[in-house]
Amino acid sequence: QVQLVESGGGLVQAGGSLRLSCAASGRTFSTYTMGWFRQAPGKEREFVAAISWSGGSTYASRTYYADSMKGRFTCSREYAKNTVYLQMNSLKPEDTAVYYCAFSSNGIDDRPTVATEHVYDYWAQGTQVTVSS
Repeated sequence: QVQLVESGGGLVQAGGSLRLSCAASGRTFSTYTMGWFRQAPGKEREFVAAISWSGGSTYASRTYYADSMKGRFTCSREYAKNTVYLQMNSLKPEDTAVYYCAFSSNGIDDRPTVATEHVYDYWAQGTQVTVSS
């Protein structure tokens, strides 16, 4: 069983930044993928970004982004803490949503798959991000 604890949401003005964190616990992790998704009111949940790696702390991770987030959002990890981060810069009102991190025990290495919800086994509770204009 994997537990995910998400934090870092809040209210920010347009153009501002936020950093979301997602800490995983419950087992030893050497290979996995952590994805970020979001759901705005009245809309379906959509893929935001993902980070994937295999082989422990020395293996270079792979990152994937939705087109609208490229250049603004950055996904990173802190291996020793089993934590991944989503740094969100130049935020826009349309980025307002509940953001979810999700965990897959597989090191996924292709963009279409990391963007697919059903490949993730565990989901965090979600955190609200509100961007005011």
